[in-house]
Amino acid sequence: MTGEAFTPVANRGMTTISIMLANIMQGVDNTILNVALPHVQGSLSASLDQIAWALTSYIVCAAIMMPLTGWLAGRFGIRHIFLASVIGFTLASALCGAATNLGELVLFRALQGVAGAGLSPLSQAILLQINPPERHGHAMAVFGTGTILGPIMGPALGGWLTDDYGWRWVFYINLPVGALCTLGILVFVHQTRYVHREPFDFVGFLTLSLGIGALQFMLDRGELKDWFHSSEIWIEAAVAGIGFYLFTVHTVTTDDRSFLNRDLLKSANFVAGTLLVFCGGLIQTGTLALLPTMLQNLMNYPVLTTGLVIVPRGIGSMAAMFLVARLIDRVDSRLLILFGLLLAAAAMWQMSCFSLQMDMPPIVIAGLCLGFGLGCTQVPLNIIALSTLPRHIMTQGTAIRSLMRNLGGSVGISILIAVLAQNTQAVHSRLVEGLRPDNPLVRTPYLATPFSLSTPSGMAALNAEVTRQAAMVAYVDDFKLIMLLALGSIPLLLLMRNPSDRPPPAEAVASVPVDH
Repeated sequence: MTGEAFTPVANRGMTTISIMLANIMQGVDNTILNVALPHVQGSLSASLDQIAWALTSYIVCAAIMMPLTGWLAGRFGIRHIFLASVIGFTLASALCGAATNLGELVLFRALQGVAGAGLSPLSQAILLQINPPERHGHAMAVFGTGTILGPIMGPALGGWLTDDYGWRWVFYINLPVGALCTLGILVFVHQTRYVHREPFDFVGFLTLSLGIGALQFMLDRGELKDWFHSSEIWIEAAVAGIGFYLFTVHTVTTDDRSFLNRDLLKSANFVAGTLLVFCGGLIQTGTLALLPTMLQNLMNYPVLTTGLVIVPRGIGSMAAMFLVARLIDRVDSRLLILFGLLLAAAAMWQMSCFSLQMDMPPIVIAGLCLGFGLGCTQVPLNIIALSTLPRHIMTQGTAIRSLMRNLGGSVGISILIAVLAQNTQAVHSRLVEGLRPDNPLVRTPYLATPFSLSTPSGMAALNAEVTRQAAMVAYVDDFKLIMLLALGSIPLLLLMRNPSDRPPPAEAVASVPVDH
């Protein structure tokens, strides 16, 4: 979304406020639902793996629509598409708040993802248009600050709204903000068009969307359907395979206007960087999906406290980005990425030592370290991955990276939730093996009230505690899995070289994904 000509405006300040409200609204919505998930789960009578669809449907649809945003803006004008995105996002938020069952919530969240996909890149494009080239660095600093504020505010705001007004208000809060954005766009943002319209490869887009959608359905429903013992999972796996096969054949046989330009694959920096972005999306989004349910369901944290405990993660990410901005010209980018990954792995190791008896400080410290570590990787990873791309495929490269980041998040949620459910059942079955009347350790005085093997209420209480302990073990196993992923992604740095020629600051910062 870079490269638009400078367009002078009469009221640049109000224009900036109007578009940044939309960007902040979208950023808040990425994290605000996570702390409310246990309440939504209870209200809609959904299981943990089912309620995860409310997160993955948004992420997948946003990922699929993001590459289409540039073509739509070039075809119909940035102002029209930006206005349609804000209105669509606001209406979808109202529908999410009014959802009466899980199916409606997942559908409306998908619509929210479709509408919200363009808010961040179009906000960025308008900021670059209304500022002269010498102010692009300042404009992207404003953009980055607004993008960071959203994910930081989301958990605390979601906790407060859920605690005082109910989970539906995490969606209704978007209505007044969306109305203000709409009014600001109508008054202050003028119609603009791209100087150069890029053709869009609909065949590549549709086949890739087919593969991603079927893969996501397979991952989401695999645990519920007992994986490949179900014909539905086989069908979804086959459709995903066919979609990815057709996309690969189309990319190999078509010209350079394909959805995935083959020149992208010739850059080792881009390929390795994109794989690291996928892993980073899995770590960021996966941990954010796990922590709120663990804190509320197992440790009985109030929803507002849960939101406040998660906030330090965003603060750590923001602090890291400010620090890296000062070091990026003095330190090898690969060393910054290595430090970030090692710190993230150390944070996940600390999280793998969590227990049901711990206090709040270990959670806050682990979140702060994880946010700081991931924040250290983002700017240098973005610069080093895009540095070797020719300018004419830069837009396509940033679109693919955004797609892989969101896909990593959605795949991560599905896999981690499935592993969590499976390990909870496995550990539960092992723990109950020793709960037999002939075991002296489950008799008085070792088995205290309210636990008992002789009364229905005592057995119910004992089973609930065993389930709680088993779930905690399963969460710890998930954190260990994420730690291994962070460590396993480090060898990808060996494929990269530190660039001598870097993209301009506006382009380098513009497509930096921010920790959610």
